[in-house]
Amino acid sequence: MTTNSCDYEVVVIGSGFGGGILACRTSKAWPGKVLVLERGKRYPMGSFPRTPHDMARNFWNLPDEDRARPKHVSEDELHGMFDIRNFRGMNAVVCAGYGGGSLIYANVFMRPPEAVFAEGWPKSITRSGLDPYYQIAKAVLGARPIPQNEDPRRRVVRADLFREVARKEGRDSQLCDINVFFGNDFDKPTPIGVQEKNRYGALQTSCVYCGECDVGCNTHSKNTVDLNYLFVAEHRYGARILTEHLAERIVPLNAAGQDDAGADGGNGYRVHYRDLNGKRETSASARRVVVSAGTLGSNELLLRCREVFKTLPGLNDNLGKRFSGNGDFLSFVVEGKQPADPNYGPVITQRTDFNLFSDFDRPRAFLLEDASYPAFAAWMVEGLRPSVSHFAAIGKAIKDGLRRLFSGASMDRIGFAMGDVLGGDMSYSSSVLLCMGLDNAGGVAGLNAAGYLEIDWPRKENMPLYDAILDAGERFRDQVGAKAFVPMPNWWWPFRQNITVHPLGGCRLADSPAEGVTSAKPEEMGQVFGYKGLYVADGSIVPTALGANPIATISALSERVAEGMTGVKPGADL
Repeated sequence: MTTNSCDYEVVVIGSGFGGGILACRTSKAWPGKVLVLERGKRYPMGSFPRTPHDMARNFWNLPDEDRARPKHVSEDELHGMFDIRNFRGMNAVVCAGYGGGSLIYANVFMRPPEAVFAEGWPKSITRSGLDPYYQIAKAVLGARPIPQNEDPRRRVVRADLFREVARKEGRDSQLCDINVFFGNDFDKPTPIGVQEKNRYGALQTSCVYCGECDVGCNTHSKNTVDLNYLFVAEHRYGARILTEHLAERIVPLNAAGQDDAGADGGNGYRVHYRDLNGKRETSASARRVVVSAGTLGSNELLLRCREVFKTLPGLNDNLGKRFSGNGDFLSFVVEGKQPADPNYGPVITQRTDFNLFSDFDRPRAFLLEDASYPAFAAWMVEGLRPSVSHFAAIGKAIKDGLRRLFSGASMDRIGFAMGDVLGGDMSYSSSVLLCMGLDNAGGVAGLNAAGYLEIDWPRKENMPLYDAILDAGERFRDQVGAKAFVPMPNWWWPFRQNITVHPLGGCRLADSPAEGVTSAKPEEMGQVFGYKGLYVADGSIVPTALGANPIATISALSERVAEGMTGVKPGADL
């Protein structure tokens, strides 16, 4: 079969970090010959939902899919950003949208220490060997610490608080490199709120410190992949982008160009996909297919191809194994004696090391980061506060207002009465603790009876890590004189369910099919064992937990996959 017999040179399924990088690199090698399929919507500047009505519908749900989802997610068909999955022992939150997980990630670009790669990774992949690819991805994504200068608006109070707690605990604390736009000149940041085009031609706004990174940045101050890798793929190299199109199965082609489940991919593939708006099923053929649907999406797609559609029967038994939640753990320290102001600044600015970068202790190694949440959510926190003082303040405000109204006096005092109602500052003095660490990657992904993804997570095996995180949270509470340390409600007895926003594994890289699903050999990095031209490039190929935010490693590995596919060494100029 000739190249011209296929519709495209490459079909990329998904548009997150892996998909964005592969779309850019392959469309440069084959201009106009790359198709990108993304199930979610595009989000132009200012289009992320904010009203209660729109936020309530900002979830992903297809009624014909038999999945365990939270009850609050409607039975209606929804094409929103947040895809919430309920599994055994662990829940997960992932994103649907053009840009994938980059739309809601916390911006941190961090390389794990060399010790992480010493166990569970192929011998052919080392931290030092990946360093050039880390460096390229870091340059493209514009990673840097938050600017430090005389502008008081650049100060992030919670970073100072976390740094002080770390000092008292004898722990190392550092500002993180974050993929946030502060202008093109790192030495002279663009003033807050000022817009300019980035180095690739996309319009962005110098970060406004609103704390809304995790719900979609309406000012496009986050360096999401739709503003760099994907922007270049589409606008410079002519990649065709189809959003709200869901890839459903991959079928190898035989020499006659026909679907043939017995073929090995040497003649290309046909990808069958569904237009979610037009309700129409169609297909496209390509010499190569890159599965970059995110860890959950890629595992499910490949498992369904093997077990439901029987189109990829040669996928080996390691598929779905070695799943990791990257040790994610979210908790809160409530009403400390010092300001925390968790509603201002990029969502994460610093990290404190607990036996990951120094004094390495694999079962208990984790990082503590200073998470934030949007200011509009703080109003809800204050409104729900079950405080007698609030009820007293409300009564005082009503009484004062009625007295002035009926006496004909000025209503100016009502403004001060509102201060009584909103006093106490629970949100301002509370801290959000985001931890991630080295879980044992002992999860197993498979399909339920209806043929959709399910995961079994061994929580008890990972209790040494979780106990270390809980202990650190209680010490943080004591250091700041807070009233309480509270893990996420899903962790409360009797549920004991963890939640991850960084699922990894299931299609792990390996030196041989006996150890994994995708090849770690440099010339065929990410290619699925047993199939030619079928690649995976996303968090699912990461062999173990990383302990650090994973997008740096996912990006570096994806750059390496792209180099093997195209034969072209990558550069930051795209």
